[in-house]
Amino acid sequence: MADDLAPVTTAELARRALLAFIVTFIGARTLVFLIMSQRIPNLYFFLRGTHVHHLNYGIFLLSAVGGFLLFNAPTGRMLRIAAFAYGAAMALTFDEFGMWLHLGGSYWQRASVDATIVVAALLAFIGYAATLRSYGAQHIRAFCVLVLAVVVFAVVIYDTAIHIGALEGQHLRDLEAESSP
Repeated sequence: MADDLAPVTTAELARRALLAFIVTFIGARTLVFLIMSQRIPNLYFFLRGTHVHHLNYGIFLLSAVGGFLLFNAPTGRMLRIAAFAYGAAMALTFDEFGMWLHLGGSYWQRASVDATIVVAALLAFIGYAATLRSYGAQHIRAFCVLVLAVVVFAVVIYDTAIHIGALEGQHLRDLEAESSP
């Protein structure tokens, strides 16, 4: 009960949404890899032979969270739970961003990974930017070095992903095709 009385900050909600976002994204990707490699049974939901992708679950969950927030204006614990649900819904939806951006195509579109990284970065920025105000000059320099390292890492990852896509892309598409009914 005391948790309901504690004030909820935007930063706290963003951190909760970020945690749910990352855990859900990793969980969804892991399940897809396990299903496609036939290490676990096909858990995909099919409706009259059509695979219902998890972006649809995310859209429905986003709609439910939006309605809940709009019509109930929750506070405290319920608002914190809504933040977790929002993060999970965003992960389910943006994990397949490339599919809804291009209205179809393969699950392995680069746009999905890019969108996921952007959403996670925005949630992290909202969740942690306020603490940057209390940093001193040495912290700012370290932050700049970290940002530079992340940019270099992103370029290396992007280049590597293109190379791996050229080598393994067809194999991943074949796995995806085999997982259909």
